[in-house]
Amino acid sequence: MQVIPIASGKGGVGKTLVSANLALALGQAGKKVVLVDMDLGGSNLHIVLGTTGIRGGIGSFLNTPGALFNSIIYETDYKNVSFIPGDSDMPGMANLKAAHKKKLLKNLFSLACDYLILDLGAGTNYNTIDFFLAAGQGIIVTTPALTATLNAYIFIKQSIFRIMDTSFRRKTIARFHVDKLREDSTAIQKMYIPKFLEVIKKEDPESHALFMEKMKGFSPLLIMNMVEDPRQAALAGKLRKSCREYLGFDLEHLGVIYRDELQAIALNSRLPIIMYKPQSVLSQAIYRIVDKLQADYRHETRPDEDYFNETYASAETEAQEDFSSKIQSMQELLQSGTLESSDIVDLIKTQQMEINELKKENTLLKSKIVKAANAGYKF
Repeated sequence: MQVIPIASGKGGVGKTLVSANLALALGQAGKKVVLVDMDLGGSNLHIVLGTTGIRGGIGSFLNTPGALFNSIIYETDYKNVSFIPGDSDMPGMANLKAAHKKKLLKNLFSLACDYLILDLGAGTNYNTIDFFLAAGQGIIVTTPALTATLNAYIFIKQSIFRIMDTSFRRKTIARFHVDKLREDSTAIQKMYIPKFLEVIKKEDPESHALFMEKMKGFSPLLIMNMVEDPRQAALAGKLRKSCREYLGFDLEHLGVIYRDELQAIALNSRLPIIMYKPQSVLSQAIYRIVDKLQADYRHETRPDEDYFNETYASAETEAQEDFSSKIQSMQELLQSGTLESSDIVDLIKTQQMEINELKKENTLLKSKIVKAANAGYKF
């Protein structure tokens, strides 16, 4: 069984839609898939799937003595795909106790399937990060928006801190240094992880070795969603650069997905996009990512720099090809009369409004970054 947690640094980046469509595409490929709504504070995956008649989920299982785990596994209308809902209306589900978390993971990992896909909640709380770290290669979904990429970076950084927490035992020199940093929020924000690890390696080599061993299993994959053009796709390289320079960690690129207005129509119809229009550019991107997930590209040892370079070069090439396909599709719709010129004008106006909002957002963030840089903050 391959476990694929799917996370995001912030909400609204399309994480749940990506999770649902990846699960269905894997099912179409003949793989037995269990899709789990792990956004326990705001479960809505059942809406994307169009699943009805749900009587209970993870919340009822954890809070009902004697409840059987099989009772919350539902068959979907889609081939080879089963679904476990989250129960967001049950109080306290967003903050699981350690015993509940352990019980849930034990039952999930005992399932008989080819792929276990965990649609995690957005953000960086400990439960979300622990579920993400429960498997070696989770997926981080982000968008070209500056706030989204920044939050993706923060998610990766917090995941590394969490690995430190489980590597640096109490009363060790390494734990002393981390605890001291936590007393000063400014210091931990400025922390440059490669230099910090040099200190730990010198003063506490045993803790350093344990941390590095655990980091071997940390290999997250990036999906850049809601892309508008190839230039935005290239922004993934900036996220990678920040990870390499400030976290001492390289990030693998799994692929890009273009924004598609059909997605909203499909969602209103309670149909995943690959079922609503499998030939769309968005759907084809999902199938391409699924091909990569099924490929035998997992490694005994961490890949070298050339491998990571290739994943980014490949994603940029795919972005160019998808953009050409998107333009061609619009031209065909215009020629067929399905899409009128007024529709194009309305679409451009809408996108221009979004661009203007992003410009305002970027201006505000730039001023904050300048102030933070002047104060000595390192990103």
